[in-house]
Amino acid sequence: MKLRSKDILGLDHIDADEIGLILDTAKDMKKIIKSNMKRVNYLQGKTVMTLFYENSTRTRVSFELAAKYMGAHAVNVSVSSSSVKKGETLIDTGKTLDVMGTDIIIIRHEQSGAPHLLARNVNASVINAGDGMHEHPTQGLLDMMTMREAFGTLKGLKVAIVGDIYHSRVARSNIIGLNKMGAEVRVFAPTTLLPQGIEAMGAKAYSSAEAALQDCDVVMGLRVQLERQKKALFPSSAEYARFFGLNPENIKGAKKNALWMHPGPVNRGVEMTSTLIDGDNSVINEQVTNGVAVRMALLYLLTGREEA
Repeated sequence: MKLRSKDILGLDHIDADEIGLILDTAKDMKKIIKSNMKRVNYLQGKTVMTLFYENSTRTRVSFELAAKYMGAHAVNVSVSSSSVKKGETLIDTGKTLDVMGTDIIIIRHEQSGAPHLLARNVNASVINAGDGMHEHPTQGLLDMMTMREAFGTLKGLKVAIVGDIYHSRVARSNIIGLNKMGAEVRVFAPTTLLPQGIEAMGAKAYSSAEAALQDCDVVMGLRVQLERQKKALFPSSAEYARFFGLNPENIKGAKKNALWMHPGPVNRGVEMTSTLIDGDNSVINEQVTNGVAVRMALLYLLTGREEA
């Protein structure tokens, strides 16, 4: 089996079998990360470009490490010092990178749909590393990998996502992917941070953290994305933490072996208390490791399509 498309633009465009293939491949890739020799030649002779129009640490570095672990030439394009600052369009930038022999372009952009536009105009494979408030497919995949490692399956899992749902591309990718894999998704957020039509996406909205977390297998906190908010959508960080933050009291109804997850970076004491972040059930650091594994899997599967 191979991926149907040359691009990874969102989990909305990937079926359950493809998600399973990616997660199975990532499981093998994780063995490389855990080994003493973090270098294979699966991507020898291939060139991977990271093109980030937004700031990032985890995602950009994990893609670059994934490319290097696989033996590819990894190049980071600094948008702040590139021709973009001279007025070059996204399409022209993409075409320039394309004719340089680039095999994969990884793009993060503040505008929803930018990776889709790029993919239509280049021969290289395009991976969406987050576009506006739309999707963040590799984060959704690494989150599912982390859950599947712990429980052996995604089918039937009860997953609660708590926080800034409205601005979260992570939430959207998780809701889409988890539904395709047979999980039940619940959401809890301030009404100002809960998008209309969320239940049509396959998530059930709850009016309290206690109700949302009852008997849950996984609880995922989300970062309050102040940089995307043009106006105050809640009174203060202190009040947000009091009424919507995850803490030892409001999580009591979750299962004893429930996982605590967060895409990072975490605003400690706001979205989640340090007791949970650093607790035995927290898999936040494991998510970071699995992010590299998932991105290695995608690079391998996309470059392997030509030979498949």
